[in-house]
Amino acid sequence: MMSWPHWIIVPIVLPLLAGGLLLLIEQRSLALARAVSLLSTLALLAVAAGLMAHAAGGRIEAYLLGNWQAPFGIALALDRLSALMLVLTALVALAALLYARGGTDARGPHFHALFQIQLMGLNGAFLTADLFNLFVFFEVLLIASYGLLLHGAGAARLRASVHYVTFNLTGSALFLIAVALLYGVTGTLNMADLAERIEWAGPQSAALIQAAGLLLLVVFCVKAALLPLYFWLPDTYAAATAPVAALFAIMTKVGVYAIARIYTLIFGDSGGVAADLAQPWLPWLALGTLLLAAIGVLAAVQLRGLIAYLVVASAGTLLLALGLGTEQTLAAALFYMVPSTLMAAALFLLGHLVHLRRNDAGDSLLGGQWHGPRERLGVLFFICAVSAAGMPPLAGFLGKAQLLQGAAQSAMPVATFTVVLLSSLALVLALARAGSSLFWRTEVGAQTAAAVPRTQTAAVALLAAGLVALPVVAGPLATYTSDAAAQLLERRQYLDAVLHKAPAAPAWNVREGMVKE
Repeated sequence: MMSWPHWIIVPIVLPLLAGGLLLLIEQRSLALARAVSLLSTLALLAVAAGLMAHAAGGRIEAYLLGNWQAPFGIALALDRLSALMLVLTALVALAALLYARGGTDARGPHFHALFQIQLMGLNGAFLTADLFNLFVFFEVLLIASYGLLLHGAGAARLRASVHYVTFNLTGSALFLIAVALLYGVTGTLNMADLAERIEWAGPQSAALIQAAGLLLLVVFCVKAALLPLYFWLPDTYAAATAPVAALFAIMTKVGVYAIARIYTLIFGDSGGVAADLAQPWLPWLALGTLLLAAIGVLAAVQLRGLIAYLVVASAGTLLLALGLGTEQTLAAALFYMVPSTLMAAALFLLGHLVHLRRNDAGDSLLGGQWHGPRERLGVLFFICAVSAAGMPPLAGFLGKAQLLQGAAQSAMPVATFTVVLLSSLALVLALARAGSSLFWRTEVGAQTAAAVPRTQTAAVALLAAGLVALPVVAGPLATYTSDAAAQLLERRQYLDAVLHKAPAAPAWNVREGMVKE
């Protein structure tokens, strides 16, 4: 039986092994590849849930790869936030994988292998306690996402992939420059050790440290789709196949997670010469992102484009909550992250089902006819739309209400209330128009609809059920996210957990064994 500490590395190793195995069997048996990929993702969800239950106790667990004490070796760290992100990733991945089994995965080679490798990159980014390995895991998930974006081919996907790859390669270059600057100044890239060294850095190092911190902010804003760096997202997400777009819904949250982690641990209140480095920029850029996303939602003429701008709007809301910088708004961001991610993933999958049922007009919001029943899809769309608009009784409303409550005690309450409420109104109007155009002001055509596999409808229903269930568990979830926010801001616990983690005792003393022989 594996001892407890080793479970922390399982979310990285499990999809890595599954991805390698799938490379060998994918071309021989698609059915076997589907089974292996599904079993791996189910096991990943079970492990993530167990890690989240352990993290709920409040203890931060560090794992030393190679058994080298930090900061000399690579370390992983599990706290409430990273555990929450692992569970959220596994849930979205399970729904996307169920949907892909309906036939989307057969459109091109190596879908399941790339899918598992991307899960490895995502989980590694959430668990790593080392800045360079955060860069490595970013590259792993991005390389896998390049292949997934092109899955199924097509001119639109090729055009979107060129923009996507160019943007992200530029971001990766900036990331590497920032890492090199920090290493040159501090001599370390372990995040806990880096936080301590920057806290005590002298004024002679201030310019280089601040430059590196701002470069990292630019990189993470590219991933999180923040103004003015979000323009790659709408076309990219709209061009991807439905299960890939659903999985991509968690990718913007990697940027949000990185900002939450780095700019509380390293560049937070105790950041010395780089203290609160993101605060002058982040809230205003987030407000601008939210406004432009609302305009994009209102102007959308296709459901896929509308959903892509909903992702941008959710990123703006999350980064606004982070930028306001209080414990209550940070807790609101972590709470809102759950329904916003499930909503975006569900809508991307639902948009493809709508396209299949309206094959003369696709997902156009300008009219068209249905070929087959629409009531069930209409109910699923209504649930997702209520959550996306932030209306009661679903959890999206609770997250925004918590954000506004925290904003009242912040430095910019008027701007926050104005933009959040106006953008929410725009989302209500846009989603109401989309719903009426797709499900009400349309007629059922004479053409027979193609059969939709049950697994595809079940995948959307799974995410919609999660949205409906969230208000039921809103109390425990709010408690968990509030504790996670407090844990993020109380950085001493993280530093001690990583830097004071002792290497494990050897199972066999090599030197003693040689003497006996």
